[in-house]
Amino acid sequence: MKTISLLLVSTIFFIISCGSPNDPEVFEDNNNGYEIVSKFATSGYAQDIIKEDSLLFVVQGEGGLAIVNIKDHSKPKLVSEVLSSLRGYSYKVASKDSVVFIAAGNFGVSAVDISDPYHPVVTVNNLPMKPAKNLFVKDDYLFTAVSELGFNIAEVSLPNSPDVRTTTFTPGYAQSIITTEDDKYLLVACGELGFAMMDISDFQEGFGSYPVAGWLDTPGYAVDVITHPTKQIAFLACGTSGLVIIDYADTLNLKIIGTFNTGGYAKELAYKDNKIFITTETRGLQIIDVSDLSKPKRIAAVSTKYAMGIFIDDQYVYVADQQEGIVVVKIP
Repeated sequence: MKTISLLLVSTIFFIISCGSPNDPEVFEDNNNGYEIVSKFATSGYAQDIIKEDSLLFVVQGEGGLAIVNIKDHSKPKLVSEVLSSLRGYSYKVASKDSVVFIAAGNFGVSAVDISDPYHPVVTVNNLPMKPAKNLFVKDDYLFTAVSELGFNIAEVSLPNSPDVRTTTFTPGYAQSIITTEDDKYLLVACGELGFAMMDISDFQEGFGSYPVAGWLDTPGYAVDVITHPTKQIAFLACGTSGLVIIDYADTLNLKIIGTFNTGGYAKELAYKDNKIFITTETRGLQIIDVSDLSKPKRIAAVSTKYAMGIFIDDQYVYVADQQEGIVVVKIP
């Protein structure tokens, strides 16, 4: 009887210990030439990152905004920070001209004039586009994903004085938005309800009415969306379900044409040269070959502690890592 009980306990312990193939402890890096050239510890929890010329703009939760000089990629240097004058928790960042816009959840959108990066000035706090989850700037318009309220539009021809226009409900909780190349549709990552297309062809300077043109359930929780530069294809980061690829050419027949389980929690995407660069929190940065859209495959992985936001240029990938700050990765 004791032998049987001991065997049973050992078996249970073995099953629990082994976990699943997606557990971080059994995930193996293969950087395939993608090399970390530097890390820079930010004062707050880095959430998102963009680059303008030789400067990085990093939003860092309750730590506001950090501006970092990246002219020497091996030695990033802090230029300035905006801390107490920014309200809320800074999640995402976008830019127009010499202004950066910050999505701050229930504190809406903030605007910071960075024309003098050594002395940035907050020009707008608590703009009523809330709860602000993510931002996208197209020409003179700022689109803000506002969760259960869908999306807001503001006219920003004068970036320091945004003029809020209309709010439109979307399926689910809007987490991220982007316009198609022809400006006819707004693509939305809708959380647990997946992917939606909103018809913005009758734009009316942001005052229009924008109906749902198409909707598709996706696996996981859709948190970010980007487009293919030449094809009617959307790439979604879907949390625990990883990368999802959608053909939206026929709005009446949206279809998933490819998926890839990244492990971790797929958070944010960038596209370059038939590759998707995707942050996955505890699984770091992953690079997925999507030259065959129906068969995406991982070609490289770079370990970071908690990868959140991403920006990419011709030579480097910049990762906003919640624990490590800025991680700069050289593209081979």
